[in-house]
Amino acid sequence: MSRLSGKVAVITGGGSGVGKAAAALFLKEGANVVIAGRDATKLVAALAELNAPMHSVAVATDVTVHSQCERLIAEATSRFGRVDILVNNAGTNIKDRTIRDLTPEAWDQMIRANLDGAFYCTKAVLPQMFDRHDGVIVNVVSVAGKRANPLGGAAYVAAKFGMGGLGLVLSNEEKDSGVRVSNIYPGEIDTPILAARPKPITEEHRSTILKPEDVAEAILFVASLPPRVSIPELVIKPTVQMYW
Repeated sequence: MSRLSGKVAVITGGGSGVGKAAAALFLKEGANVVIAGRDATKLVAALAELNAPMHSVAVATDVTVHSQCERLIAEATSRFGRVDILVNNAGTNIKDRTIRDLTPEAWDQMIRANLDGAFYCTKAVLPQMFDRHDGVIVNVVSVAGKRANPLGGAAYVAAKFGMGGLGLVLSNEEKDSGVRVSNIYPGEIDTPILAARPKPITEEHRSTILKPEDVAEAILFVASLPPRVSIPELVIKPTVQMYW
């Protein structure tokens, strides 16, 4: 039997990169999948690529807006009956990311996209998980949420530390409720967010870092474990970067 047969998953940031790779893997394992993101055109293209019209749907969502996160969970529940798995994967970064360059407006943008959105989606899905005494929330954080390396920039690092803390507190608060929370901390991944780097990476560098499918496999792993098993934290690094 497929590992996620009959399960329903909502994946934010599902139009590209890790989110789209996770959606493809979840569908392969028997899940119904709702992908969310701000760019409706990108979502439509991702749905066509996933090619599972009976088991996947896209909901255009700006996770920085609380009401849109509530609508996302409501639409997913209306379409498939419930939400078993929430993957908080949406995130972004900016080129002008040093503290010298960071503006209050950019700071607010980064906190909303990388931290507030995870909180809003989590709050929206928790009531039904509590009612069923069952549910999995996977936060795709970043190693920037474990080690304050300047590479990610001050606002991104602060937001990712917050996201990691949010997941750890929730997993401890709700350890007896049937809701399990896993934080995944990937190192560098070959995704569109690399376009926001202050300095472009070389093709040689790109060839050594994680691929979206690598992180998707980790998401599937923690999401498909039996209820008796919880993985609070999982760090995944490119082999060449183990010194980070």
